[in-house]
Amino acid sequence: MSRANSQLKIAVLISGRGSNMQALANHAETPNASYQICLVAANKPADGLSIASDAGLSTALIDRKSYTSKQDHERALAEAIEASGANWICLAGYMSVLSADFIARFEGKIINIHPSLLPDYKGLHTHERALADSQKFHGVSVHLVTPVLDDGAVIAQMRLPVRSADTQESLSARVLVLEHILYPMVIGSLASGAVTLDAGQVCWQDISVANALSLSEDTTLIFG
Repeated sequence: MSRANSQLKIAVLISGRGSNMQALANHAETPNASYQICLVAANKPADGLSIASDAGLSTALIDRKSYTSKQDHERALAEAIEASGANWICLAGYMSVLSADFIARFEGKIINIHPSLLPDYKGLHTHERALADSQKFHGVSVHLVTPVLDDGAVIAQMRLPVRSADTQESLSARVLVLEHILYPMVIGSLASGAVTLDAGQVCWQDISVANALSLSEDTTLIFG
């Protein structure tokens, strides 16, 4: 079996610049990544589609405005994902809440990255809310997607201390750095079997992947 055929195949859904998509794409090119991006799809015109196309990735614009209903749009999206041969779906700044029907179609195979330490701060404006609450720590979570928003089992998190001088912009930038480390690590671990996800349960078989990460001394990696 060829390396390409044995790799985990993922579809990445975006709505904007796709910086986490690009982090996944960069990591997929490393020798031991064991996964490939077989589709980058967006629900509206997005800079990330051009970035993905320039990188030689298959792309699809499935514009919500071209469909009369959410159901029709999600049907087209699902068909494109299935046609690509993807085993998993990775949400990377996909700014549309997926319906219960769509999630059921790919049950247990959709992963999201969220800029907070779940279960804290589900939804939007996470950095602003963390600062307003004078939180000592903030971070990012990668989790399974369920019909309840940002409520699926956490696979892994990265945490950093909130600095007294942090603004919404500076905290967002610091967390984004962690996002670009954590998401590829989780997907690579899924591809290698270091983590298994079954019936909504997360089981880390091998946490030695943490040894290869370049983390600052004040950053903590938390396994789900």
